[in-house]
Amino acid sequence: MITGKQRAFLRKLGHELQPVMQIGKEGLSDTVIGAIDEVLEKRELIKISILESAMLDTRDTCNETARRLKAEPVQAIGNKFILYRRAEKEKNRHIEIPKK
Repeated sequence: MITGKQRAFLRKLGHELQPVMQIGKEGLSDTVIGAIDEVLEKRELIKISILESAMLDTRDTCNETARRLKAEPVQAIGNKFILYRRAEKEKNRHIEIPKK
């Protein structure tokens, strides 16, 4: 669980990111979750967009994705959301969030 201060720090970093994944009509299929998992391990902080044709609620989709991947939901606005999860491999860790 991250604090509000840490979440604000991650929101600031995520603001400049471009979406690296899109969720379409299939929704949160195992394939999509697997792809997001791989990208999270390499980048730690990612922005994901939901296509309008998917007809999914952004906040619900963000929370469900975070739950399934044991990640932290950072922000959900419009049709985009940001997730954070610390990389398991030391070589992939590049974000140092402020201490609690």
